[in-house]
Amino acid sequence: MATHLVWDWNGTLLNDFDAVVHASNEALIAFGGSGLDAETHRRRFRRPLAAFYGERLGRTMSEPEFNRLNELFNAVYREQLPQCKLSDGAREAMASWEGTQSLLSMSNHDDLVPLVTGYGLLDLFSRVDGLREPTDIGKHRYLVNHLKELNTAASDVVMIGDSLDDAAAAVEAGAACVLVSGGTTAVDLLEASGHPVAHSLTDAVALAKAA
Repeated sequence: MATHLVWDWNGTLLNDFDAVVHASNEALIAFGGSGLDAETHRRRFRRPLAAFYGERLGRTMSEPEFNRLNELFNAVYREQLPQCKLSDGAREAMASWEGTQSLLSMSNHDDLVPLVTGYGLLDLFSRVDGLREPTDIGKHRYLVNHLKELNTAASDVVMIGDSLDDAAAAVEAGAACVLVSGGTTAVDLLEASGHPVAHSLTDAVALAKAA
């Protein structure tokens, strides 16, 4: 039975999907591409990010070009953040878990901590980790390190996230995973992963309790 939850932030606890799509479109258009709608974003988004953007631009991106695009994305995304709110039921879902909880995000760590603090959630987590250096790799390496710092065995952990990247990270780390619809990835793609899929955060915690 799991005793620890690792929450994803973007698209899971934070309802920032519209901001992500807006920032992606601004970045793509600035680099000669065309924008994409929300459904297309949910179906095509993947890591590495350079491959996702390269597909939309119709060319392979060089590392310097990708870095510039990513900087533009982050600048536009930060402008959108004040409009973002916690996902429906986030506080209630966290309160319904009886074990320990932590947060692992692919957002910049120095941006993440003040944001989580501003929502009054920091003290609810035993650890909060974002990216401390630029990267375009998957999440699994960071999950392994996150659990190591927590001194928590992966077999005691359920990851709750909204993307296939979260699922892949959990599998590679040896943890269980519950996926939540309405965020980064289309629901049918989540369901095809074979992991439990919830349609609310409170339901996700209920599934985690049964994992």
